Amino acid sequence: MSDASINASTVNAQTRADEASFGDYFALLKPRVMSLVVFTALVGLLAAPVPVHPFVGFCAILFIAIGGGASGALNMWWDADIDKVMKRTKGRPIPSGKVEEGEALALGLALSGMSVMMLALATNIFAGAFLAFTIFFYVVIYTMWLKRSTPQNIVIGGAAGAFPPVIGWVAATGSMSIEPWLMFALTFMWTPPHFWALALFMRSDYDDAGVPMLTVTHGRKATRTHILVYTVLLALLAIGTAFSGIGGPVYLVVAVVLNALFLRGAWKISRRTEEDAEADNFKVERSFFKLSLLYLFLHFGAILVEALLKNYGLGGW
Repeated sequence: MSDASINASTVNAQTRADEASFGDYFALLKPRVMSLVVFTALVGLLAAPVPVHPFVGFCAILFIAIGGGASGALNMWWDADIDKVMKRTKGRPIPSGKVEEGEALALGLALSGMSVMMLALATNIFAGAFLAFTIFFYVVIYTMWLKRSTPQNIVIGGAAGAFPPVIGWVAATGSMSIEPWLMFALTFMWTPPHFWALALFMRSDYDDAGVPMLTVTHGRKATRTHILVYTVLLALLAIGTAFSGIGGPVYLVVAVVLNALFLRGAWKISRRTEEDAEADNFKVERSFFKLSLLYLFLHFGAILVEALLKNYGLGGW
């Protein structure tokens, strides 16, 4: 084999190695976030007082998940510039050079249109319209506007992540009631302390990227106070939900235990100084963040258990 052939083979091999894989395109959809979207939407669907055919339910959750993934791809397309300078995000497909920005935009737009139309056809127009609004809110209102313009970015923008259980409920019923909005409120109030805890030990990332997170604009001390205040309000809401149509004794036990732990963690964070945090590498803040992941999952898991028990006449008060 000639030297030219060897060189050509080497170049071709290198080109193939640099090409994006299916995993890279899937990563654009933010699968971790998508898993939360799928679970909360599923709970909203099953907690609704209307039986849903399994196939229709499967299609509804699939298209809601695709819509959530489309939002993630469009978010990564718009945020490619700041993702390059943040340690937490520089390994994403676009800043790492595996996927072109235009490809992410095309994928996000295509999946957005497809998911909205298919959800409307599979369930009802109201659910499809709600999914379209959710994608618009996350991409335009939060990503393009709030994220880089105000320290309230997470507070207001958290609504985007709180809509999935409402969409699931609407897909099942075609209507609204107080229960899905309680699930919305639970996620909405959980979002600020969850992300602010992350921002406490990742502040340099937001500083470098110029994102006006509360830790950057008001400092860590104010952020600690905000976490405590929001956690108190969240606890009142979460425990109060036990006495609604989606609550019950199982949910109440879970809510009391989890919120006691969450309040304890928020109180410990509020009493910390910068010296304390630096000395143990933000151990308390990291633990609170990990607990926050379990917090939402277990609350919605308890709502799901109550819904299943009620289907067999065993749940409720």
